[in-house]
Amino acid sequence: MKSQLLTGLAMAGVTYAAGLQTIDKKTLNAAGAQRVIAAATGLARKLGTTGVIAVVDDGGNLLALERMDGAFPAGANISIGKARTAALFKKPTRVFEEIVGKGRTAMVALNDFTPLVGGVPVLLDGDIVGAVGVSGAASAQQDEELALAGAAALHGADSPAAVTYFERAKVDEAFAQGAVLFDAGERYMIHASRRESAGMAEVHMLDTDIVHVLDGTATLVTGGQAVDLKPVAGAGEYRGTSIAGGDERRLSRGDVVVIPAGVPHWFREVPAPLLYYVVKVR
Repeated sequence: MKSQLLTGLAMAGVTYAAGLQTIDKKTLNAAGAQRVIAAATGLARKLGTTGVIAVVDDGGNLLALERMDGAFPAGANISIGKARTAALFKKPTRVFEEIVGKGRTAMVALNDFTPLVGGVPVLLDGDIVGAVGVSGAASAQQDEELALAGAAALHGADSPAAVTYFERAKVDEAFAQGAVLFDAGERYMIHASRRESAGMAEVHMLDTDIVHVLDGTATLVTGGQAVDLKPVAGAGEYRGTSIAGGDERRLSRGDVVVIPAGVPHWFREVPAPLLYYVVKVR
């Protein structure tokens, strides 16, 4: 009977030794917290904004805090509250702001609860190991974008490198319809892109796009001001109808363009099918 019990505990991830039961789990440490802060502040500088970034472990205990120049003093307590909420309730704080906004105001009476956009759990290999909260950026949306950038810095940190190979037939198939060729989660993504007409103006707040043209030509506009910009599905993703101003380039086979995160870009003219790789890096 005892051996059956031990087997069941082992299958549940519980270690039994000398009458004690423990659960092995990962949690964020000080070095990991600094890595999260570095990624969030790095994006803030790219965007020309400021903020207070707080990082907690999976129990909501503060590990690191950075108040960037120009951030308002109250941002420290607010960012800690966002991080604690994301860690203890295991969900992004956007979820709770939306719930409260729909009328469930009784939730604000909960302890250690800050239902404001800008708190995000930090995951490693599928486990929540802590959370990051940001307050004091230019908007609530930007608070969340900085938090997401910080959380993404830890994804795959301990995973061993692996070689991925795509034979020509699979690559050709991807280009035939335009598809994601490889998705490494929050770290990077490779698109086998196909475009047959002009598209919408795009702004990726978190991703840098590296474009390599394989075939065809197009007019690409970068910079300037995106017109009628609206958020779309996916954190930090925006679309607009066009770009006012900006720089025009005629792209053709063999050209490579690097479009940093936050820079508007628009394929204004595509006279014939355009095939190109896009590597999205965070």
